Amino acid sequence: MRTALLQSSGRPGSVDGNLKVLDEAAGRAAAAGAGLVTAPEMFLTGYAIGDDIARLAEPADGEGADAVAEIAVRHGLAIAYGYPEAFSGSVFNSAQLISADGDRLANYRKTHLFGCFERDHFTPGERHVVQTELNGLTVGLLICYDVEFPENVRAHALAGTDLLVVPTAQMHPFQFVAESMIPVRAFENQMYVAYVNRVGQEGEFEFIGLSVLAGPDGVARTRAGRDEQLVFADADPAFLAASREANPYLRDRRPELYV
Repeated sequence: MRTALLQSSGRPGSVDGNLKVLDEAAGRAAAAGAGLVTAPEMFLTGYAIGDDIARLAEPADGEGADAVAEIAVRHGLAIAYGYPEAFSGSVFNSAQLISADGDRLANYRKTHLFGCFERDHFTPGERHVVQTELNGLTVGLLICYDVEFPENVRAHALAGTDLLVVPTAQMHPFQFVAESMIPVRAFENQMYVAYVNRVGQEGEFEFIGLSVLAGPDGVARTRAGRDEQLVFADADPAFLAASREANPYLRDRRPELYV
């Protein structure tokens, strides 16, 4: 499945503006044959928007989701995006995957909140493995800091995730995550990992870009720079199956030794 990584901070604070950015990117992704376009963490509203997070938060089936679904249907591809989710009096840092038919396939709430900013504005999620089927692949969702905990990614590997989609808001000086950690996570867990970052200055945060899709051989299939970009790579089920057959990590585990 050709996967498009939308590296952009969109228009922080403007849902309509961000939907326009997503619509334009989805059109380009569809023209390039992509079956999935992934946007960064909190893309629908912007990340560093303070108390506007709560004001702009909406349910998983809210107006923003409907608008994303319309874009997905019109361009004929699936869309994963980050947004603030309002649910039962709480706000979650969430990511949702919507199919090319406009169906809401999966919704994930960030389980590991990073820093005071996130802990002040969000409630942590409690479900660490969320998956769905898309175009012959089992697709899982994590968000940014979540992928830095090896237990999270290993749980996805054991649950059969083929492509782990990670909307991200990674900031300076943590570029080593995109450059080094993500390819290692993909290799040690025998999966594809799509890590899609914001870019540029937002309030106190400098987002570093460097979005990457890494394969189960630990090789980056595509890498973005530090500007707004739309980059592409393929998640190949046949290559994944061959890699898993050749790599013994998951077969050679001794879980009885791990506490």
